[in-house]
Amino acid sequence: MAEKKKFARYTVTSALPYANGPIHIGHLAGVYVPADIYVRYMRSRGEDVLFIGGSDEHGVPITIKARQQGVTPQQIVDKYHGIIKKAFEDFGISFDIYSRTSNQIHHETASDFFKTLYDKDEFVEKTSEQYYDESSQHFLADRYITGTCPHCNFEKAYGDQCENCGTSLSADDLINPVSVLSGNKPVKKATKHWYLPLDKYESWLREWIVEGHKDDWKVNVYGQCKSWIDLGLQPRAVTRDLDWGVKVPVEGADGKVLYVWFDAPIGYISATREWAEKTGKEWEPYWKSDDSRLIHFIGKDNIVFHCIIFPSMLKQEGSYILPDNVPAFEFLNLENDKISTSRNWAVWLHEYLEEFPGKQDVLRYVLTANAPETKDNDFTWKDFQARNNNELLAIFGNFVNRTLVLTKKYFDGKVPAPVEFSEPDKVVLAELNELPSRIGRSLENFRFREALNEMMNMARLGNKYLTDAEPWKIFKTDPERVQTILNVSLQICANLSIVAAPFLPFSANKLSNLLNLPAMDWSMAGSPKLLPDGHQLNEPAFLFDKIEDAEIDVQVQKLLETKKANQQETKISPVKENIEYDDFAKLDIRVGTIIEAEKVPKTKKLLKLLIDTGIDKRTVVSGIAEHYEPEKIIGKKVSILVNLAPKKLKGIESNGMILSAENSEGALCFVSPEHDFNNGSEIK
Repeated sequence: MAEKKKFARYTVTSALPYANGPIHIGHLAGVYVPADIYVRYMRSRGEDVLFIGGSDEHGVPITIKARQQGVTPQQIVDKYHGIIKKAFEDFGISFDIYSRTSNQIHHETASDFFKTLYDKDEFVEKTSEQYYDESSQHFLADRYITGTCPHCNFEKAYGDQCENCGTSLSADDLINPVSVLSGNKPVKKATKHWYLPLDKYESWLREWIVEGHKDDWKVNVYGQCKSWIDLGLQPRAVTRDLDWGVKVPVEGADGKVLYVWFDAPIGYISATREWAEKTGKEWEPYWKSDDSRLIHFIGKDNIVFHCIIFPSMLKQEGSYILPDNVPAFEFLNLENDKISTSRNWAVWLHEYLEEFPGKQDVLRYVLTANAPETKDNDFTWKDFQARNNNELLAIFGNFVNRTLVLTKKYFDGKVPAPVEFSEPDKVVLAELNELPSRIGRSLENFRFREALNEMMNMARLGNKYLTDAEPWKIFKTDPERVQTILNVSLQICANLSIVAAPFLPFSANKLSNLLNLPAMDWSMAGSPKLLPDGHQLNEPAFLFDKIEDAEIDVQVQKLLETKKANQQETKISPVKENIEYDDFAKLDIRVGTIIEAEKVPKTKKLLKLLIDTGIDKRTVVSGIAEHYEPEKIIGKKVSILVNLAPKKLKGIESNGMILSAENSEGALCFVSPEHDFNNGSEIK
C-alpha cells in the first residue's frame, strides 16, 4: 500500500446553510458536528487547519420568502444569518471564519472567478426562449412558475420539479403554466445565458473520480458520482435572470446573476480571503498549494455539486487544488418521519440551546452515536434521554465522579503515587495506551460513530477497572493498593480530557478544570503519567446531569402538537366531477405482484417496477421511491390499472399505474387485496 501523503495544511469546508431558516439537527448530524469533531482532532494533533463556514444568501427561495413577507431579500438573510451564526457559536462549532455570500468580498471573488473562466472561453453561450411575466416585467425562474404535471396531473407542480411524483421537469413541460408573481399566463421571450460544459469534462472526471477515488471515497459518495457520470453529463447554466445575487460581470448581462450553485461554493474561497484579511495571513496556500488537503463536509443532496461541478470549475480555472475527500452523510429523520422545515417537523438548534442550557455535548454525543454515515438514521427523544442517562452519566460521568470523590476522601484531593502495578493494572494501562491511536484512525477515515465508541471504551475501561478493584473496601487494610488504583483511575480521567475533547468539548474542558490540568494535545494521550504525584485536584463536580422524563415529555408533546397542527391545516381534496358508470367500467384494474424494483436515476420519487399481472410481465414507473425501499417491496401484491395508455417517464416506457392511497401527511401506501388473490384477478 502506498504511503499516505503528508500535508502541510488542511482546508476544511462545511456546506453553507441556506439563510432562509434556522439550523436543525439534520444539518448538525449530517455536516457540522462531524466536521467540527474532525477539525478539533486535527488541531489537537498540531496540524494547520482552516475550518470554513458561512451562510448561502442568494437564490430564488430567498426572494420568494421576501416577497411573501413584504420585506427585502437582504432583510431575510440578515435575520437568519444572525440566528445561524449565534447558534453555531453557542453550540461550539469552532469555525475559523463564518462568513456570508452577500459580503462584498464574496461578490468580488465570485465575479472574478466567472470572468477568468469567461476569458478562457470555458463557457458555452446560448440564447433560448424562457418564460416572461409581462405584467411584472420579469423573467421567471422555474420556481416562479406553476402548472399541471404532465406525468401525474398534479395541478401545482413547479417549473423544475413535481412535488407530487418527484419527476424533474422544465417549465416547458407544465400544462397551463402561470406566473407566481401575477397569476397570469407567461409568454416566451429570448434571453442569453452561459453554460458550464460538463460534457466536455466527462473523461477527466471519470479518470479523477471513477478510477482515482474508488478506494478512498465513501461508498455512497462514489456510487452517486459514478452514476451521474455513467448517465452522461450535460452543460449546466451558470447564470439566470434574477435581481438578487452576484451580478454577471460581462457586457450584455443586465438583469442577470450567477446561478446560486455556481456562486455558493466559491463562498469557501471568499471566506478564506476574508479570514486572511482579518488575521494578516496568506489565503492562497490553503487553496493553491499542492501540499494542502481540501476536504468538503456536506449532506448527500450536495454530492454532485461538490464532487463533479465545483471540482470542474476549479480544474478549468487552473490554479486551485481539488478536493481530496468529500465525506458526505445521508439524512437524519426525526421520530421516524422525515425532517421538514415547511411542516416545522424539526428540532431547531437555537431552541434546543434555550431549552437544554449547558447540554451542548449531550446533543453532540447523540447525533454522533446516531450519525447517518452511510444510510439514513433516526433521532428520537427517548433515545436522546437514554444515551445521556445510561452512557454519558452512568459510565463516563459516574467513573470520573467516583474517582475524584474517592481521591478527595482518602488523599485530600491530591494524586496518590502508585506503589506497585499488578497484572490487571498493566493490562488496563496497555489498553489505555492503544485507545488514542484507534480513535485517531477512525477519525482520519471519517468513521465518527466508530471513533465515538472507542472514546467511550476508555470511559468503560476506567469504570470497570474501578468497580472491579473496589478501593472503598480495602482502604483500611491496604491503603498502598488504593494509591495505585486511584492513580491509574486518575490517569484514565486525564486521558479522557484529551480524547473526549473533539466530541464533547465543553465536558472535556470541565474535566480538565476538575483535574486542574491545562489543555493537552493528542500526542500526550495514552500516557500513564499525565498527572504527577501529589498534584492537587479541584473540588469534585458532576460532568453530566440526569435528564428526567418530564423534560422529554415536553419535547414529545411539542412534536405531537406540531403534527396535530399540520393535520388541521391539511385540506381534503374536493370531490371530482361525476362520471358515468360506463367511464368507470373502462378501467381494467387487476391484482399483480412486484417481481423487480429499482430506483430511477436522477429522480427522488420514481421507482421502476416489473409486475406480474397474471396476463403478462410489464414495466411500470411509479412515484413511490420516498415511501418504499425497492428491495423491500419485492413480492408485494398491488392493484394495477393495466389498460392505461403507455407513457414515457425519464425515458422509460410505463405500461400501467399502481393504485396508492395518500394520507394527510403525504405518505403513500399500496392499495392491496386483503387476501392472497391470484395475479390477474379483476378489481371491480
